[in-house]
Amino acid sequence: MSKIDEQLFSAHEHALEKEYELCPKCGSELSVRHSKQGSFVGCNSYPVCDYTRPLVQHENLEAQVIEGSVCPECGHELAVKSGRFGIFIGCTNYPDCHHIEKLTQDEADAIDCPVCGKGHMEQRTNRYGKPFYACNTYPKCKFLVNYPPVAAHCPDCGFGILVERNTASGRRLECPQKSCKYKRQL
Repeated sequence: MSKIDEQLFSAHEHALEKEYELCPKCGSELSVRHSKQGSFVGCNSYPVCDYTRPLVQHENLEAQVIEGSVCPECGHELAVKSGRFGIFIGCTNYPDCHHIEKLTQDEADAIDCPVCGKGHMEQRTNRYGKPFYACNTYPKCKFLVNYPPVAAHCPDCGFGILVERNTASGRRLECPQKSCKYKRQL
């Protein structure tokens, strides 16, 4: 067994290279902490000092006011904003007014809900940012699919829509019913 060169692993030299970030409140060192919600940077003199900040700083999209737009509820201007479910249009008078504009799709492109027949399928986003497609009459109708719906009836079972999936073998149409195994390449 060969001897290890101690000069390569000198702890003293590595300790000098490390720079510590100081707490802006009390001047103590900051370190990475972990919680159920994820990692963050916190002050080492906790609980005396309660300074924390996110480990990763996300870019905040500043609200961009849409010139000439008017909120139908309060009369203030509307703005493009960024929220936890993505970008949306909302009122600039936010805490007092909770108006949010829905992105409308053409009635010609709207796909009728195959379960209730009253609503239309619309794209939504889950809390992790992944899109899904659900009936717009929720909570009366709770039908949803994870892939984009196509206005075509299933030739095998007659269900009202098919879904388009991208797979390793290419794009294909499938029936969203679990009991039906219909699949067709595009």
